[in-house]
Amino acid sequence: MKTTALDFRNVNALWCSVIAETLVRCGVTRAVISPGSRSTPLTMALVRHEEIEVVPVLDERSAAFFALGLARREDRPVVLVCTSGTAGANYFPAVIEAEESGAPLLVFTADRPPEMRDCSSGQTIDQQKFYGAHVNFYHELAVPEANAAMLRYARQMVAHAVGRTLTPQRGPVHLNAPFRDPLPPLPDGTEQRAAGLVTEDFFAHLSPSRTPVFAAPELPAWPANGVVIGGSRQGPGGAAYARAVGRIGRKLGWPVLADALSPLRNRAAEVGPMVTHYDALLRAQSVAAQLRPEAVLVLEALPTSKVLREWLRSLDGVPLWFASERVVNRDAVHGAARSLEVSAETLAAALPERAEAAESDYAGRWYEANARVATAIAAEVDREETLFEGKIARVLQQTLPEGTPLFVANSMPVRDLEYFWAATDARIETFTSRGASGIDGTLSTALGIAHGAERPAVLLTGDLAFLHDTNGLLLAAKLRGSLTVVLVNNGGGGIFGHLPVAQFDPPFEEYFATPQRVDFARLVGAYGIVHAKVRDWAELRQALEKLPASGVRVLEVRTDRKADAARRKALFVAAEAAAKGRSGPA
Repeated sequence: MKTTALDFRNVNALWCSVIAETLVRCGVTRAVISPGSRSTPLTMALVRHEEIEVVPVLDERSAAFFALGLARREDRPVVLVCTSGTAGANYFPAVIEAEESGAPLLVFTADRPPEMRDCSSGQTIDQQKFYGAHVNFYHELAVPEANAAMLRYARQMVAHAVGRTLTPQRGPVHLNAPFRDPLPPLPDGTEQRAAGLVTEDFFAHLSPSRTPVFAAPELPAWPANGVVIGGSRQGPGGAAYARAVGRIGRKLGWPVLADALSPLRNRAAEVGPMVTHYDALLRAQSVAAQLRPEAVLVLEALPTSKVLREWLRSLDGVPLWFASERVVNRDAVHGAARSLEVSAETLAAALPERAEAAESDYAGRWYEANARVATAIAAEVDREETLFEGKIARVLQQTLPEGTPLFVANSMPVRDLEYFWAATDARIETFTSRGASGIDGTLSTALGIAHGAERPAVLLTGDLAFLHDTNGLLLAAKLRGSLTVVLVNNGGGGIFGHLPVAQFDPPFEEYFATPQRVDFARLVGAYGIVHAKVRDWAELRQALEKLPASGVRVLEVRTDRKADAARRKALFVAAEAAAKGRSGPA
């Protein structure tokens, strides 16, 4: 690899150009930077490096979520840089999401040197261990020095930090970086003193960091009648994951329950038979009792479905196995749980090499009930002529071009995918922020997913999640790619209409539903973004069948929040009746 010429103009410039070259040697090619003075040396070194794409983003919160989207799609470390003071505090929500969901972010917060702290120096706060336990690793870099020993230290510490974004598991890393003046590369004689300190072989031992490969642990004796729950897996490797989950299900002879936020529902041929409507059929208590398993194997994280989680919680004494390369507690239901630190791919290969088990009567009952529910829901939703929120997810599933990256906002959009997204072979790449499950940074994360993607991307979001991140609209001018925003405007927070608090109005409408009356056409128009109001299903399908090659556009779908909440409840009643083997009103 060719080394970009190091900058010897002053101590800070040399120090930061060593950091930039180290990052590149370790596989980092993207950086997201917010403007500020104290971070000047890092910013200039990263911008100067030919092999790093640098995106400037004004708002630090938006910048962090944009970087999160980049890291999530590519599953590679992305660098964040901000100035001193409260700037780094704006990274906190994205750092938490990265930690909870396992996204590799390397955060540099610039700082004043130690002698300028705790003395009322401007734009100076305590930045030590800023993000607490929410990072894989923290270190405060030394104040830059231009000598061989300290430059070797800077190189090795930054290389270690990149590695810690990936090992022993993916997540954020924080480096606090103090700098003394002068911050710009004003000559200070370093070139004469330090020339020759850093040669080509200085970086020769560095190589891109990789995630660890866990050996298959000792496997239990699996019973005959269990279930496999295929949880979410984002980023590269969706096809391999889908094949592995299908192989596990077939080898064990167990039904596969496929999370809508995983690659499974979008790669039906690679998975094989799967259950997609577990949320609906498990609402029928008699059916849920008949489907009681002898064991449960959860791959990656549990799906969003509260109904599924409550059913698992009811399985007192049933062995519950969680398989994931992430060394975290996945057992939100507090069952009789054990962990397997292994990927689905490794587990599939490690299962006994024998003839794959024939589908059992138990698995057959799952698939038959799922087919009845799927038929009932499809019939009801497909004949829906009004702009019903739940049908938007189904239209996306039926219409989006093959391989489309789809980011789904939290609250109702992820749940509508759970309820209405059927199995398909469209290879849609689904992304979400289900680590902390907040609405923070929804638009910015989606723009990060879209930036540099091979195919035009889509965001499905509600109005409040969109408004919560309107500073993300500033990124539209920086986007290298295409993002279509399907904006469900129901005038407030639709998810709260499904909660018990909805019975208490007042104060429900004002303090929970939080209605809004924003003119979205004028809002996005101020940023030069195309807006279209969708009047019927035909218009929505037409707008989604061929996505634009570049830029951002917003498709606003106006819906009735209260009517849609009632419609979902009626659909659940019809689905419950179908699960029991009889028809019911919707």
